[in-house]
Amino acid sequence: MNIIKIIIAGPRGRMGREAVNLVMNTEHFELAAVLDHKYEGMMLSDLEGFQAVSNVPVYTDIEKCLQDTEADVLIDLTTPEVGAYHAKTALNYGVRPVVGTTGFTTEQLQELAELCSEKELGCIIAPNFAIGAVLMMKFSQMAAKYFHDVEIIEMHHDHKLDAPSGTAVKTAEMISAVREMKRQGHPNEKETIEGARGADYNGMHIHSVRLPGLIAHQQVMFGSDGQTMTIRHDSYNRASFMSGVKVAVETVMKQNTFVYGLENILD
Repeated sequence: MNIIKIIIAGPRGRMGREAVNLVMNTEHFELAAVLDHKYEGMMLSDLEGFQAVSNVPVYTDIEKCLQDTEADVLIDLTTPEVGAYHAKTALNYGVRPVVGTTGFTTEQLQELAELCSEKELGCIIAPNFAIGAVLMMKFSQMAAKYFHDVEIIEMHHDHKLDAPSGTAVKTAEMISAVREMKRQGHPNEKETIEGARGADYNGMHIHSVRLPGLIAHQQVMFGSDGQTMTIRHDSYNRASFMSGVKVAVETVMKQNTFVYGLENILD
């Protein structure tokens, strides 16, 4: 297999550190450079926790990084605003983005899709890189054909910035594709405390929990006459996302279109 040269944006974050480990420990991956919001001109090995990573420069400006670096793929694990800019810039330089940031707007996704079409390059944006989480979403979509009453409860650490999570939104979108619009609960129900029923997405409710000690968890609860069913996935550490990152990097090299959601590239 050919060597895939990779730039990682956000290497010092929790997910970024796992991505660095993934690239360094995958035989056909090569870490070409990293993007950070500081430490311009330094080497990654100069930073705490990366002493074993040699000859990898740190950049703060993505255009300079792309101009100086021969790369195939950009892995972005930053924020929606930065991630969208990085993805567009990478495509303009002929580099395929793999983005694990959630919270993109519909307009941002459409703009990236159009740019991929124009450049004939692949781009993968995945609200969740955990294979189990992707299967949870696919199984939930299957169940929604038969169970039309559903609520989503997503639970994350208290440093997460967006609510609901990208995974919850993606799950709701997938369910809505096979479920007729239905407003759940009693038609005359009233929230005595605002927000008690959570967010409303096409009549189903999404609840967001933020607590220290959590990583990434979601359960999708279905109800019908005389029965309920719950489909749940739990990530107990961030290494759980790396199998999906690896698949996305390998797959994006064969793509020339925009892909939103890891479920679209899994057999």
